[in-house]
Amino acid sequence: MNDRNQIFSEKLRAIRTSKKISQDKLAVATKIDRSYVGRIDRGEVNITLDILYKIAIALECEPADFLPNLEQLKETEIE
Repeated sequence: MNDRNQIFSEKLRAIRTSKKISQDKLAVATKIDRSYVGRIDRGEVNITLDILYKIAIALECEPADFLPNLEQLKETEIE
């Protein structure tokens, strides 16, 4: 798992849990396989823009809310 995926998955999990939405509910809302949602949530896969937008719509937030900011990216490139 790369650092960008880890940051993405941490943000996704924080938003999802703050809205009290389980992985199962997210899978149903986005029509994405439950096991794939779990892999996204753990940062194990790179997702497409289509999936990013499906998740953002289901969680009622902006796609950018999941993405690492430039400072975080710079830090991961240095390490």
